[in-house]
Amino acid sequence: MSNAQTRLQELLSGAQLPALPQSAIRLLQLSKDPEAGPAEYAVPVEADPGLTGQVLKFVNSSYFGFSREISSIKLAITLVGVRTIKNFTLWSAVFSLIPNPKCGPFDLRSLWQDSLRRGLFARAMGKQLGIRESEDLFAGALLQDMAVPMLAKELPDDYAELLNNRDAGRRRLSELEMERFGWTHAQAAGVMARSWGLPESFATLIETHADLEELMGDVENNRAAIAVSLSALLPAGHDSSWSERNDFRAAYEGLRTDKFSALVDLLKQVDAEYAEFAPLLKLATNVKPLAQSLAEADTVVL
Repeated sequence: MSNAQTRLQELLSGAQLPALPQSAIRLLQLSKDPEAGPAEYAVPVEADPGLTGQVLKFVNSSYFGFSREISSIKLAITLVGVRTIKNFTLWSAVFSLIPNPKCGPFDLRSLWQDSLRRGLFARAMGKQLGIRESEDLFAGALLQDMAVPMLAKELPDDYAELLNNRDAGRRRLSELEMERFGWTHAQAAGVMARSWGLPESFATLIETHADLEELMGDVENNRAAIAVSLSALLPAGHDSSWSERNDFRAAYEGLRTDKFSALVDLLKQVDAEYAEFAPLLKLATNVKPLAQSLAEADTVVL
């Protein structure tokens, strides 16, 4: 372990990461048992009245579009799958645990808005890449920046400066972090994921989200990580420009097969899904559509 990684471990240890709720821990334990089914997964959900309500609201949303109301947790899990419910519980738990630091331009709600769009994009991208379990990509992309609020809380002066130095999105936060600390928030999120006992494959998805160029060297074995990493190049809702648009488009077109949608159509799909999903997380829907950001970036290039 390098000195920089050791310092990161010490920083996060001193931050005293909050523990996941027992319901989330139990679902993660069940996910390691190939024999566990809807009946087993329903037990820890039903033991938590708050989580029960959240799951039923989620499953009955327009996001799934069932023709009748689902009132049973077991039936809900049967219909949408154990992975979907496990991941919903996981990121719902993380949402409730992450602090909201007072740190320069940092805004937690904006971070979750951007994270949701990235999660939706990664899932859609995963499907185009032929990845069967695209719900894991959704959760991985959604939580890829979960370490930023924790780091901003522990190092408020540093992060206020780093966030201002992003120059409205023209520089990546991970690049600035590496210059200053020798580690990135992606690596910090990997540490957090492992400390919570999340599957190693999931921790790796989060940890490598800033490594697109390296991942593209072996597309066949890195398809899941590429979907998450490509989502990290989407513009933040508050950025005035999409400075990484060329890198994003080049990677997308380099992966593209006849099964892929046109990029603008894929972004319109993500925009529509965001409008449906955001209210479930009590997030505002008045963010600049990704399709609009693409059109504006293309106009600038032309």
